[in-house]
Amino acid sequence: MITITANRSWIPTEWALLERKLFTILDEAAVEFVNRYVNEDDTLLWRRDWPGMDGSDDPYEGFMNLALLYVLGGRDELKSISRNIWEGITWQFTQYGQLHREFDGYYDWMHHGEGYLYFYFLGLVEPDSLKNNQRAVNFARMYTGEDKEASNYDAARHLIRSPITGSRGPRHQTTGEDWCTHRGILDNYQAPFEDIPGVDFASGKCPWSDDQVYANIIQKFNERMAKGDVPLNLNATGLITNAFLYTGNPAYKKWVLDYVEAWSDRARKNGGLIPDNVGLTGAIGEYNDGKWWGGYYGWRWPHGYMTIIEPIVNGVMNAVLLSGDTSYLDLARSQMDRIWELGKEQEGKWVVPHKHFDQGWTDYRSPNPNYPIYLWTVSMDQADYSRVERIQMPSFYTDIEVPMYSGGNPVTKKETKHYIANTVPWFHYMQDNSESRNYPERILQANIALVQRQLAKMRSEEGDPHGWITDDFNEGSLSSIHKWQEMCPVYFEGLLQLTLGAPMHISHGGLQHARVRYYDAQKQRPGLPPDVAALVERITNHETVITLIHTGLDESREVVIQAGSFGEHTFTHATWSDQNGEEIGSCEVGDKWLQIKLEPGLGLQLKLRTVRYANSPSYATPWSKPVSLIQGRTQ
Repeated sequence: MITITANRSWIPTEWALLERKLFTILDEAAVEFVNRYVNEDDTLLWRRDWPGMDGSDDPYEGFMNLALLYVLGGRDELKSISRNIWEGITWQFTQYGQLHREFDGYYDWMHHGEGYLYFYFLGLVEPDSLKNNQRAVNFARMYTGEDKEASNYDAARHLIRSPITGSRGPRHQTTGEDWCTHRGILDNYQAPFEDIPGVDFASGKCPWSDDQVYANIIQKFNERMAKGDVPLNLNATGLITNAFLYTGNPAYKKWVLDYVEAWSDRARKNGGLIPDNVGLTGAIGEYNDGKWWGGYYGWRWPHGYMTIIEPIVNGVMNAVLLSGDTSYLDLARSQMDRIWELGKEQEGKWVVPHKHFDQGWTDYRSPNPNYPIYLWTVSMDQADYSRVERIQMPSFYTDIEVPMYSGGNPVTKKETKHYIANTVPWFHYMQDNSESRNYPERILQANIALVQRQLAKMRSEEGDPHGWITDDFNEGSLSSIHKWQEMCPVYFEGLLQLTLGAPMHISHGGLQHARVRYYDAQKQRPGLPPDVAALVERITNHETVITLIHTGLDESREVVIQAGSFGEHTFTHATWSDQNGEEIGSCEVGDKWLQIKLEPGLGLQLKLRTVRYANSPSYATPWSKPVSLIQGRTQ
């Protein structure tokens, strides 16, 4: 591994000092959060029982950022804390009945996707963990057709056999008990079917709390939605990719590519637009009178296009990661382009349909620019850049009534899942937009304000867990399953963007793809060393520009920069400059790792020639050791 030694002083800039301040605040907030809501045995302070199939994703989501903070450079203790809390939640929700064999017994890949982010982040934390290597393989087998108890996958048709799947296999018949935790909440959602007796579909609401309506919904769900494949299942590619990142087993790569290709073929057969329901025989609309719309979390679902395009983007990004072939993005591109073509001008702006009912396309709104931004980060293609730029950004924010980037100022509040609200302004910063040049300082200040706001809420009466714990099943007590997310102060979107050179993962199941990540070479652990601040200032197809500054006063630090979250890229050549922009050195690299030695008060800006997707991706660190899986009895 090449080592570059910084030899010029660098006066710490505001963004660097803010980064280190934010790390300190987050470290302290993480410990306070854990002490507030976690028992000494790593279970969560909560209620005695929990019914239905929903639930385990929410505590995983509430605590998953402990692991990701460690990966960025949070305190050493977060390694064991994040591991132990994952174990505690897994044990606890097994006792409640949601989990079986350490995995959800059955649920959909919207919620699996949310919950298993925590498990994916643990791969970045501790890739040499025998337990998690073994689990990754065991979980993947539930979707490759190898696990006899969980026959979720038809390998011949490349088809997941139900929208509701897990360690107990496909759930082709759901019950009222399965859905009981949703009833009060779903009263305010649009009906999942257009022909439920006594329900006015046009009203946009459906009284799930009405027993007769509820029975009709369950019956129609089992007849029309419980069997066959849906685009939402593309989120399962994250689980299989995770197993590949641990093991390098080419069978997992093949599974992901085959499954993405299967959905691409279904879109071609449907005139270019992806269908939202495919029967067990592979026929489109098999249980919906031939309709390509009307599936679970599909075109008629309250979320509409969002829960179609998100899993597609997750799936194609995983396919590119494993293959290096950016043409896999075409499935997502084609859907974005098709929806764009179906749009219309409305009050001087271009709006596109987000839902399809029996009468046709509806719910016209401005498209979300985040999805083409994710594609651009993978492809660096001008065509994907154009897919972002064609969207009228101010109209987008006005339409969704969220001032995410009002007047060029980033904000960080719960406008989107997991406080991921600033993908667009980060994208503008990567374009060297004149209005975004001080984005690093503004977003870090916003992150600090968010953590302080969350801490105040956590410390208030609202944050007292004893106020949530009740055995009464009413709407208020059921929503307490989300309290850990609502109270969690460990949020750091800007810190991740600036240090890794990427947007945060898609919250419904996306792996944390990034241009770079870091290791502390002296401690041989993931993350930036203490006192070191990093800023990815530019990413292009062939270059990555990073500034590293040692803001401390005493000890030297050694940073290893990795090309890509999973070592999928290669650095070929490095040049470095001082704070005045004077080039002071260059060298050939030819590796996915590059070590930088920094004395206190020194820094440098690196321009790294980068060949992207040159390596097989892996969770391996520069110090990883092979892990031999346990072979159980066969009889």
